[in-house]
Amino acid sequence: MNILEWAFGKRMTPAERLRKNQRMLDKAIRELDQVRVKLEKQEKTLVTQIRQSAQKGQMGAAKIQAKDLVRTRRYVEKFYGMRSQLQKISLRLQTHRTNEQMMQAMKGATMALGSMNRSMNLPALQRIAMEFERENDIMEQRQEMMDDAVDDAMDAGLEEEGDEVVEQVLEEIGVDLNQAFGETPTGLQVEKAPEGRIAQAIGGPSGGGGGGGGDPGDDDLQARLDSLRK
Repeated sequence: MNILEWAFGKRMTPAERLRKNQRMLDKAIRELDQVRVKLEKQEKTLVTQIRQSAQKGQMGAAKIQAKDLVRTRRYVEKFYGMRSQLQKISLRLQTHRTNEQMMQAMKGATMALGSMNRSMNLPALQRIAMEFERENDIMEQRQEMMDDAVDDAMDAGLEEEGDEVVEQVLEEIGVDLNQAFGETPTGLQVEKAPEGRIAQAIGGPSGGGGGGGGDPGDDDLQARLDSLRK
């Protein structure tokens, strides 16, 4: 602390002065509110006293109390006006303080952006971007090669295993088919109808063992088995 600061006090910045004035205004507003509340209580007391004096017939005392009541109400209105003025000044100081803070923030941001722009090396940045793109392409190519190798390794033997599974399924279907038909041989024999019924057939063939073959249901099952073998 130098001699000037010791004699006249420390020099305050504009922001510090604003804060000090803001505190003073807030304190003054609080004091005005306290006095106004007291006057409002006194006003209620005077109203009660005037009523009591009037009821007792003391008109002189009632008139004096009425004058005090009028004077008190005027002071209450005056304190309201003073508080309004102080509040207006306080809001202006608060607005100015906010603008000052915003200006300081913008100043700091401008300095930071300028420093970043000066330190930025565009050629180096372009070189880094090109190197990144090249390394990324190399990585993608290697990943594709690894994926192809893994797919080849996983696909090896799948065809043989698939054929075995198909054969196994066909065998299981054949076993189920034989069990369903009571162990009937593969070449299913169609039971011939009595001649009396054949003679009564309208527009049918003369013989029961014609080229019609087996049951249509058997033909459909045989077609499904052939498609599974493919």
